[in-house]
Amino acid sequence: MQDTVLTMRGIYKSFPGVRALQNVDFTLCEGEIHALMGENGAGKSTLIKVLTGVYSKNAGEICIKGINKPHIKSPQEAQKLGISTVYQEITLCPNLTVAENLFIGRTNNLFVNWKKRNSRAECILQGLGIPAKPAQQLSSCSIAVQQMVAIARAVDMDCKVLILDEPTSSLDDQEVAKLFALMRELKSRGVGIVFVTHFLEQVYEVCDKITVLRNGELVGEYQIKDLPRVELVAKMMGKELGDLAEIHNKTQSNTNDSKEVIIETEGLSSTSGIKPFDFTAYKGEVTGFAGLLGSGRSECVRAIFGADKVTNGTLRIKGEHVNITTPIKAMKKGIGYLSEDRKRDGIIGDLSVRENIILALQVMRGFFKPFTKAQAQAFADEYISLLGIKTASADTPISSLSGGNQQKVILARWLLTHPNYLILDEPTRGIDIGTKVEIQKLVLKLASEGMSITFISSEIEEMLRTCSRLIVMRDLYVVGELKDEDMTQDKIMYTIAGGETQNVQKQ
Repeated sequence: MQDTVLTMRGIYKSFPGVRALQNVDFTLCEGEIHALMGENGAGKSTLIKVLTGVYSKNAGEICIKGINKPHIKSPQEAQKLGISTVYQEITLCPNLTVAENLFIGRTNNLFVNWKKRNSRAECILQGLGIPAKPAQQLSSCSIAVQQMVAIARAVDMDCKVLILDEPTSSLDDQEVAKLFALMRELKSRGVGIVFVTHFLEQVYEVCDKITVLRNGELVGEYQIKDLPRVELVAKMMGKELGDLAEIHNKTQSNTNDSKEVIIETEGLSSTSGIKPFDFTAYKGEVTGFAGLLGSGRSECVRAIFGADKVTNGTLRIKGEHVNITTPIKAMKKGIGYLSEDRKRDGIIGDLSVRENIILALQVMRGFFKPFTKAQAQAFADEYISLLGIKTASADTPISSLSGGNQQKVILARWLLTHPNYLILDEPTRGIDIGTKVEIQKLVLKLASEGMSITFISSEIEEMLRTCSRLIVMRDLYVVGELKDEDMTQDKIMYTIAGGETQNVQKQ
């Protein structure tokens, strides 16, 4: 029987207008690798920040090794209690040596015997099987080794609870294998590990238990052996599974044979880590990329748009081989891209509605050929009317508009460029239901007029309403293509979970 190292009970955390955690429980045992799973907004990060003292909880209790800790006030206090976190983004000092990073901040003595420290570091690194030298500059190590050094630092500080937050996102398969070997070594030493990841394959390879959160609430805690992958996907998405036994593959005739090909990729991969994929978009069709957060949906379209550097493969537009290295080249080839984060990559808050609408077309035209005020106003008036954008005037700063109307402005920006192929990544996230319906209707209308559209959404129902064909992603791979009778919630979840991995790459 394993001893419990961490217990969190009835955790509540609220922000103004938002209840981020509601009555959440979490238990971690010694020598256990425990996956914390959930989609975007599920509450994983908030729970970790409560545990590590970044946020103070509103209610609930936290016990470390049976000792109640009413308030963990800071990450430093959490570390003294034996709770350490290693993030996807390395928080060590790359300009220092491996040994200096292992011991930084742990001495007040101005005179350090580095020969002795390097010898101690060598013992730590060898004991954990980390392929690095104490005097080696950290920046010369791979990302995987840097993460291992961060883990070694935590372990040497008597870590009881180790939180690994998306540690494998930037690693290749061999590096992941090395990291897992280290995790298993720590498990054998009795360290309790909380593993946060979007990669289903990795969860089932290395974890003992899974806790699932959804919308800030606890869905449940499960033994790995008791939770098939398809059920995990269903619990994360909040969907009920139908009778999966009735699901079977049917070969459908290709209704796109006579349609014009707009976009075609072959073996396309990029620096974002997306694995080589083949994809075809036809004129007048709405395609979709489906999958869990982090599955590679956005990475595929970013490679097509030139937002991520392509490393291999080919891209053809209307049969012509093209080399798109920047978004501006994509725009000039008739591609528009509404990104998933409108605040970071979309709106320019200090500019007016009019200026935001004409921005993409002005970039294509060149800033030394500005539109006249009358031309810009005419464009803005046309699309404010077309999309029903609620604004006092075209001069209103876009930052003062509601989220839904901001999204409409960004959509207007791309429609003004008259693209042949339009990518919409999470176009309805965070907006009201009425505006969602308007955007969905507009997408179908644009497709009926001949535009080729790729639509990405975390909401399965929305994908089924708008798309005629779905490319299913898992762990940065394309694992299936669904259309016609296969376009069901159950089939999508079943394919995401790996119940039916389809090879859709060209042979």
